[in-house]
Amino acid sequence: MSWVSLTIEIDAAHAEILSDALFEQKALSVDIHDAAEGTSEEQILFGEPGSPTGEIWRDAEVTALFPQGVNIPAIMQAVTRAAELPNQPRCRVVNVEEQDWVRLTQSQFDPIQISSRLWIVPTWHEAPDSSAINLILDPGLAFGTGSHPTTKLCLSWLDKNLQPNDSVIDYGCGSGILAIAALKLGASHVVGVDIDEHAVTASHENAARNTCDFSKIHFASTHRGLDASVSKSVDIVVANILANPLIMLAPILANAARSGGRIILSGILEAQADEVLTMYRQWFNMRIAEEQEGWVLLTGTKICI
Repeated sequence: MSWVSLTIEIDAAHAEILSDALFEQKALSVDIHDAAEGTSEEQILFGEPGSPTGEIWRDAEVTALFPQGVNIPAIMQAVTRAAELPNQPRCRVVNVEEQDWVRLTQSQFDPIQISSRLWIVPTWHEAPDSSAINLILDPGLAFGTGSHPTTKLCLSWLDKNLQPNDSVIDYGCGSGILAIAALKLGASHVVGVDIDEHAVTASHENAARNTCDFSKIHFASTHRGLDASVSKSVDIVVANILANPLIMLAPILANAARSGGRIILSGILEAQADEVLTMYRQWFNMRIAEEQEGWVLLTGTKICI
């Protein structure tokens, strides 16, 4: 089976109404994206889930997918009227042939090198360096499969700073990648916690795939903080979530770190760093440790009281 992809050039003011109009014309899917994507003119929009920016790219493109045989000129006339545009916008049409979508998706994910000794390797790839610590992890539903800058920042910090026999909590474990990495890098005991049961299941499966010792690592879902999963404070607390949840969780995460222990926070945009730093400085000596593509990694040592 094949399809027709219709891409329309539009300004920000009309992008959403045009998208709705395309759905009314029986589009199978509709996507709004930056017309300058991949160029020096690309406009980066940052926002957290639950706190949308409300922005759309100044020069946008709306792409809709239709079955073969649709009347594209009639669709263009209809959506132009629905969006109340004075003139029919520029568009282009591409035939999309049937493909092996699994193979195509897999081809987009190659092994990721974090350091000379740490790699993330999808299951369908051979490890580039069999002597390295290879985290076998497939892109999936859970957040944190190694390709995002925030995950890379946390992995790089753990690789450089985790000491043998450190105990670790990974709050918001997602795929379990940070917890698994911590264990492979020498942690004595690791707890991964997430409010999403699916993330806990994915983490456990990924730990099994990586032949983790389940006497040293476990994952739990909790809606009450860490009390149900952690019996004592730990050497390292790592949380790669988002700025707003990190601010709300500050007392819980601070309590989970032992006196003199360290905290690693990511999922934070540069513009949000000061607010998060201010909150955590009640318990930690905090600083910005690293930055990548507009995201920052914050680290701190718990103040001895």
